[in-house]
Order: sequence, then C-alpha cells, then structure tokens
Amino acid sequence: MGENAPIVGKVETFVDPAPFHLEAQGLTLGFYPAGADRLAQLLHMIGQARVSLKLAFYIFDCDDSGALVRDALADAARRGVAVTLILDGFGALADAQFLSPLLAAGGQYRRFQARWSRRYLIRNHQKIVIADGALAMLGGFNIADSYFAPPANDGWTDLAFTVQGPVVARIEAWFTQLEDWTTLDLAQFRALRRSVRDWNSGRGPVQLLIGGPGRGLSSWAQAVGHDLIHGNKLDMMMAYFAPSAHLLRRMHKIAKKGETRLLLPGRSDNGATIGASRLLYSGLLDAGAQIFEFQPCKLHTKLIVLDDVVYLGSANFDMRSLYLNLEIMLRIEDAALATRMRSFIAHHLAAAEAITPQLHKSRASWFNRLRWMGSWLLVAVIDYTVSRRLNLGL
Repeated sequence: MGENAPIVGKVETFVDPAPFHLEAQGLTLGFYPAGADRLAQLLHMIGQARVSLKLAFYIFDCDDSGALVRDALADAARRGVAVTLILDGFGALADAQFLSPLLAAGGQYRRFQARWSRRYLIRNHQKIVIADGALAMLGGFNIADSYFAPPANDGWTDLAFTVQGPVVARIEAWFTQLEDWTTLDLAQFRALRRSVRDWNSGRGPVQLLIGGPGRGLSSWAQAVGHDLIHGNKLDMMMAYFAPSAHLLRRMHKIAKKGETRLLLPGRSDNGATIGASRLLYSGLLDAGAQIFEFQPCKLHTKLIVLDDVVYLGSANFDMRSLYLNLEIMLRIEDAALATRMRSFIAHHLAAAEAITPQLHKSRASWFNRLRWMGSWLLVAVIDYTVSRRLNLGL
C-alpha cells in the first residue's frame, strides 16, 4: 500500500454505514449500504407486496442468496402477486430449472439476450425492483452471496436505495417497455435502440435517465456530459472508471478548480479495470484531483455528486455503461441530498489509500505503465469497439 501503510488499521475496522432515510424533491429515499440490510429490505419489499412485483437484474446466482430471493418471490406468487423477473442472458446463472419454484407458483420469467445475435453483447445491466407500483429499489447490487456479505468476508461494498414518489410510475413505465421487448419472438434490436433514444427522462429536479445503445447519446450519457461541462465541484464513488477522452477533459477542468474527489477501487474481481483507471491518474492528479483507492474489499458503488446534483443507479463511469449497456440512473438536484451523499463518500475515505503524485509516480514503472495501457485497450477500446460493431453494425 505504499507510503500510506498506516491506513491498514482503518481497513480492518471498517464497517458499512447504517441505513439512512431522507426526503428530497418530493421523494422519500432510503439508503442501504450494508449487504445484510440490502437483502433484508429486498425481502421485506417482496414479503409486503400484494399486487405486483417487477424485477430486473444483471446477475442472479444459484447460491444461498439466489435461492432465498427465488423462494420469497415464489411465496409472493402463491399468494396472488403478479411476479415478473427479467434476467440478463450474459450475467445471470439462474435459469428456468433453478427458478422452477417461482414458475410453478405462476411467476413470469424473461431472459434478455437469450441467444446469439448481433445484440448478444449488449447487457441488461439494470437493477430494478418495483413493488405494487408504489415502491422501487434501484442501485448497483446484484443477487449473489458476495453482494450481501460484509467487508470482513470480502463482500462487495455497494449501495441500494428505495424511492417512493411520482418517479416510481416512470420506473414502472420503463420496465414495461423492457418487458414488452423481451416477449417478442424475434426481439428487434432496432426497437430496443428506439426505446432508449425516445425515452423521456422528464424535466426539473428529478429525472429518470436510461442508458443504452444507439447512434446518438442516451439520456444518461447526455445528462452527465452536460453537467460536467458546467460543474464546479465533483465527488465520485465508482466501481469502474474508464470514461471517454472528452468526459475526462471536462473532469480535468473541474479538478483545476480544486473541487474533485474520486474514490475508486483498490481491489476488484477484474484487475484490468483497476489498471485502466490508473492509466488516467496522471492527468487528473496534475489537474488537482484528489484520488483515493478503497482498500477493505471490492467496491461496486455507483455514485456521482456534481455540485447539487446526485446521480444514483446501475451505471459505472466507463465506456460500456456510458454508451452500450442498458442502465437506469436517477438524477436528483437537491442541495441537502448532495451534502448528505458527500458525507457518505467521506465515510469511506477513512479506509481508502490517498493516491498522491509521489505514490503514483513510484508505481508507474515502465512495466506497470505497459500493463495499464493493455488494461485500457482491453476495457475501454477493444471490448467497447467489438461490442459496438457487433451490436450496432456500424
């Protein structure tokens, strides 16, 4: 850990924050940073539902947590709740056999990208839970034991949040479009791209943004790109960080104002993502950004606070999440919420390693720089280019 070795004590004692709740712009929000609290809230929502449950996940494993959620959904279906589950064909291990208790109880199961086609490498990276059309849960978490385990057991540090208020109807409207697309016998990629392109994110302080493939930018990519142009203060807690060059330049401009903090992973399930991020550190540090790498466990949180705007949801800040994957993000402009989420990020900085220019220089040997360049090419260029050409035919 270099020159900041004393942080180890804080790593060993780090615990996830307790759940917290607040009101913002007519919304009631609940935040669940700890895995056990996330799982408890998810099961509570399923258990309390009386009319409908609509869920979409990228990863749904056939492990203890997957079985627990599956069985809770099956119980809901047996008591008459209309249950619809959409899983990504690339990321989810759960299949019809594993989900047979839910199907036997009358639940509906859809698979996104179930077979090879030009759209195969587009991933449904969204995490959506909607109960009775009134309460929604979004965030970065998936259904797998590692997403609910504590940091001491190397669980993912992540964030789920519930929302009540008018925006839930918009979340449900988007889910309906997604479900309609998956029910087509020969799901047309152009129809999906058109849905992303034509999505109305709304105006005002609360916007529901959708990311996904298209010839133009999605509402998610447009909004964050625009806010970065005009931003003065940026805090970001991000699992995967490999943005495009023009977004990086906008971040440099904000960093030169002395108001940029980036909390990125020090550990991951994919070392290439860390290498790709480290290739970008020099320019950001030169511009004045403060960079930290989280040490206790793998970091999976997706959170951006830009001036008084908070972005929350499923999207990373990399090429895939910005331009290819289906993503769902909530944009809320609220000064009190922004202050609270900056405090949330600060809680994690105590267990993070500060990447000073000196430390970064000591790491940046020719061999490491070569590895970082390879990681960048793999994560931000090759994967993105291949996926884009396969899926868009451009």
